[in-house]
Parts: sequence; structure tokens; C-alpha cells
Amino acid sequence: MNFIDKLLTASRRNKSLLCVGLDTDPDLIPENISVFEFNREIIEATKDLVCAYKPNLGFYEAQGIEGLQALKRTVDYIPDSIPVIADAKRGDIGNTAKGYAKAIFELYKFDAITVNPYLGLDATLPFTSYPDKGVFILCRTSNPGAVDFQSLLCETDDGKRPLYEIVAIKASELNTNGNVGLVIGATYPEEMKVIRGLQPDMPFLIPGIGAQGGDLEATVRYGVDVNGEKAVINSSRQILYASRDKDFAKAARKATIEINNKINRFLTR
Repeated sequence: MNFIDKLLTASRRNKSLLCVGLDTDPDLIPENISVFEFNREIIEATKDLVCAYKPNLGFYEAQGIEGLQALKRTVDYIPDSIPVIADAKRGDIGNTAKGYAKAIFELYKFDAITVNPYLGLDATLPFTSYPDKGVFILCRTSNPGAVDFQSLLCETDDGKRPLYEIVAIKASELNTNGNVGLVIGATYPEEMKVIRGLQPDMPFLIPGIGAQGGDLEATVRYGVDVNGEKAVINSSRQILYASRDKDFAKAARKATIEINNKINRFLTR
């Protein structure tokens, strides 16, 4: 089963467009519990409510070898029926990108990865050449500084376009295996609407609905495809740290249910 099929199957089974970002910070979890044990309890509490999980590798790399071991154990623990996205934002020249792809897909066994397209299409090919794996290309990110480059107007044959639109269009050239998606921040709903018009069938990975203040209703309206699918709406801190006490897993489940219910209500409007 390829990434898109796995994503859609999990989404339909759990009636969910919600992805839990496993951005686990050792300083924010209860004392006397390891990162892996924390993740395990979060997964157990939410695995019937989500369409995907998304660990951000920075949180694990910062912990050294112990963090990387916790990352591997976490990916291995997630049920095979739920896709796991490596939020790695990798982007480098061909040979180096090939090494990154091998590590993410063959060693850690992730189902998908986020990739930075700044070096060009050839730097992305080592990732997209895995036909059963998903590749989410950074297009319109959720951070305020996204405007510094992504909104710059560039000359094209059709006139001037912002860079993020060009990235969205160029993504089609990489999509020969049908495994390419785009990262679109919930904090830019109007841009999301435009990009969905340019790429009606691609999956969107959408961060920014929680602490970053993205509009959830607009995210659902503009992020899904014509079937109300292919939007992977990520929430991290709002779920992971719904409680800082020993009841964190119970609180995480409650928060996940609440967010999921909101998403599904907006879907039916």
C-alpha cells in the first residue's frame, strides 16, 4: 500500500483529518517518564482518532543518541495502519539527499517526509523516487517569516506570480509517482484557497491551527479536495500538553476528540 492509500484508509476508518504532531519536549512532559513512554501513551490514547502522526525530528536530534533511539522506537510503535510523517524539512544536493532519503525511509521506516525545495527539483528526486512513500514539499509555511521569500513576485510566462504559487505548480513535475503533497500553513487561508485551485488532487499537510492561531474553519474549507479529503491537519502542543500532570494521556484524548469533532462539523457545513 502506498502512502496516499494508507492515508486515505486511516482517514476514512477513523473519520479524521487530524494529525498529531509528536513534537515531544523533555522539559514539558511529566517527571520520571521517558520521551518514548510519553509518546507511547499519547499514541495509545489517540490512535483511533487520527489520520497520521508527525514527529518533528528537531526535538529528537536535540537529545542526542537517546533522542534518536526514542524516535525509532516511537515510529516502530505506531500501528502499521496509520501513516507516520517525518517533519524533517530536508533539502540538499543529490547525493546527500539520497542519504537523507535512505535514512528516513529505510532506516527509520517513515511513510512520508517534509522536503525543502529551495535547491531545485533535482534535489527532491531522491525522495520522490520512492514510489510508495509520501513527499510533502514546503510551499506556504505557517511562520510569520514565510513572507520574506515565499511571497516574492517572480516572472513567469504567465506574468508575475508569488514564489509559493510557482512551487505549487512545479510540484506537478515531481509527481510522476503520485506521491507528492504540499505543506500549507493554516495561518494563510486565502493562499491555501489559491493553491488548492492550482493542485486540486494533492494532499496538503497543514500545520498552524493551534498555538500559531490558524483559522480551523477556513483550513477545512480550503484545505480539503472535492471529496472532503486529502487535508492532513496537524496539531501538536494543543494535544500533547493538554495537561502537564499524570493525566496527560487522558487530556490528550479529550483534546483530540474536541479538535476532530470541530473539523468534522466544518466538513458538513
